[in-house]
Amino acid sequence: MNILLINHYAGSPKYGMEYRPYYLAREWVKNGHNVRIVAASESHLRQQKPSLNGKITFENIEDIDYVWLKTPSYNENGINRVINLLSFAKSLFFWHKLFLSDFTPDLVIASSPHPFIIRGAKRIANLNKAKLIFEVRDLWPLTLIELGGMKPSHPFVALMQMEEKYAYKHSDYVVSLLPNAIEHMKLYGMSANKFIYIPNGVQLDDWNNTTTPLLKGIDEHLNKLRQEFDLLIGFAGTHGVANALNYLVDAASLLTKESIGFVLIGYGTEKNNLKRQVKEKKLHNVFFIDPVRKNMIPSFLNQMDILYLGWNKSPIYRFGISANKIFEYMMAAKPIVHSVEAGNDPVAESGCGISCKAENAKDIAKAIIRLKNMSEEERKAMGTKGKEYVTRNHDYKKLAEQFIDAI
Repeated sequence: MNILLINHYAGSPKYGMEYRPYYLAREWVKNGHNVRIVAASESHLRQQKPSLNGKITFENIEDIDYVWLKTPSYNENGINRVINLLSFAKSLFFWHKLFLSDFTPDLVIASSPHPFIIRGAKRIANLNKAKLIFEVRDLWPLTLIELGGMKPSHPFVALMQMEEKYAYKHSDYVVSLLPNAIEHMKLYGMSANKFIYIPNGVQLDDWNNTTTPLLKGIDEHLNKLRQEFDLLIGFAGTHGVANALNYLVDAASLLTKESIGFVLIGYGTEKNNLKRQVKEKKLHNVFFIDPVRKNMIPSFLNQMDILYLGWNKSPIYRFGISANKIFEYMMAAKPIVHSVEAGNDPVAESGCGISCKAENAKDIAKAIIRLKNMSEEERKAMGTKGKEYVTRNHDYKKLAEQFIDAI
């Protein structure tokens, strides 16, 4: 089968996030399918930009054909990012014959983060008599309304709402990473029999076979911290508003008398603000490390005793959460402190950590102390539950098969 996967931010280990399209595509290729991924040249998520050759650039990465559509650059949220989104949707709609002259798709997957790609995807599916799948990662524009504070009457929100309705109506199936999203989708015209739940996952082989060590300087720094503190709390990933890391820093300020170190590795728009917060509070127990390659993350997680994942309070999470980070943490077999209020909670479901209230530094601190007071064997048993849970439910090899079987 020829599969065309359209995702604005699609990346790879070579370029950085977004990884789900790459992992699914890699499994489909292993199973004998041909996969072509169409993505925008500009993305705030990638660590490295692809080299372009005109308005359309072809590249093969591990037998996956990538098509990079040239889009305008942007630095942050604002009008330039909107222009980038619409430019990609426009290019998809009008340039598709240029990058599909040698590829006839049987299946077209329009994967959000935004629904503006749906009309171009529908046009491609119609011309090739292919099935059309709309994959929903986040609920747009509801996320803009409930997390961003925008009014439903805002022209951009209204436009996005129109495209969302169109997607639910005209897609053959709707795949969602959120287990409870069906209730929202039905309100906007989706037939319930179209809904398929395929969560995020991990590539087990990448984790089980990885031996990539951390950079020497980082490894030496962590060894010194291990000598200084009895316990290390780790976070790996984007330092953004949505990750609620300010509450972790607040929790660290409540635990300065404990021999606990907090280590945050990664990058993001909130990193400088977090550093400022640490400086103002004069904290000696919080440390920041620059981002490393994805294949080094397991080595970092393995050096931590406890891992942290947090969310802000928002009604949008009533439909569920499916963060890659949860499953990566579980693969490290470390206990997790999960600060969350959502429609589902993989940490609680698997028993691999302690879930506590969102946006509550005191509750986060209490959870950390509870884990600190456990024996090393108890924490190890808790972490093992997480790895077993991921292996059963979130292996990308199994998810890729479920995706195809469901349609």
